[in-house]
Amino acid sequence: MTTTERPVVVSAIVADGLVGTFGIGVVAEVFGYDRTAMGLPPFDFALVSDAPGMIRTDIGLPIQVEHGFERLAVSDVILMTAWEGMYHSPPDALLDALRAAHARGAIIVSHCTGAFAVAAAGLLDGCRATTHWKYAGELAARYPAVDVDPAVLYVDCGQVITGAGTAAGVDAMLHLVRREWGPAAANALAREMVVPPHRDGGQAQFIDAPVAACEDDRLGVVLEWALGHLAEDISVEVLARRALMSPRSFARRFKATTGTTPHAWLLGQRLAAAETLLEESDAPIEEIARLVGFGTAAGFRDQFARRRGVSPRAYRQTFRSVRPVVVAAEDDAAA
Repeated sequence: MTTTERPVVVSAIVADGLVGTFGIGVVAEVFGYDRTAMGLPPFDFALVSDAPGMIRTDIGLPIQVEHGFERLAVSDVILMTAWEGMYHSPPDALLDALRAAHARGAIIVSHCTGAFAVAAAGLLDGCRATTHWKYAGELAARYPAVDVDPAVLYVDCGQVITGAGTAAGVDAMLHLVRREWGPAAANALAREMVVPPHRDGGQAQFIDAPVAACEDDRLGVVLEWALGHLAEDISVEVLARRALMSPRSFARRFKATTGTTPHAWLLGQRLAAAETLLEESDAPIEEIARLVGFGTAAGFRDQFARRRGVSPRAYRQTFRSVRPVVVAAEDDAAA
């Protein structure tokens, strides 16, 4: 495919002996490959450090870094990987570079303990944020101006996204892709990575039991039924009856199994279904509201804008416009 689209410059910050190996793998998997056939823009991805050259990760893995912090001045997306040096003050050059990038509009995403460096730069003051649950108390104590949520997978505070520990970094990156380039691209990328396409940021970092996936499991069957009947009026009582449980027992089991409430789960599924319809169909807003179970267009618009930050109409205009990129990629592949 030929394109004149400027590559999105993505830089992952690493520190010698302190950077998490898993975090590097996650960001490289998302941004280090040509994903244009999935509807994503071309990425110019690289690692940056205060001293370019050979560094070692937290497990001693040697990695060559070619760029210094000056690359952050031209980066569109900056990824602050898990930083095992959270108990030490980040270098002033890094903090200055983060502040300057934020001031000119760059998106900053932290993974796990990377939130400590972002907070040290003052970029989380007044914001809700998260980190690995084990270190959330330390983050809150050290930076009292930050509203630390120790339970969730990730927090989107607009220009800054903070992710929790380990695998939550995957969720935060997919959320960024979904927010910036649409659900179709995020779903395609998730399939490529063989991970769930979307876990809401409010889902718990840890749950009492694995999410039910077996069709013989009572709760799993109920969730599958709900996904096929989003247009209906689905209450906890309706779900509990199908599970042959009392509403109180069902709600308790649902939270223990999924890490969220039935209401929050349904809202997330309805919004995800609405995004797909907005992107892939010409259905009026009123019809989409009915099809996904919001009842009224006004209620749908309010919930969508509150959770996604834009109106359904603006979302459609933005993400319908990227569809020709996918078609072009398919046409080139066929040629």
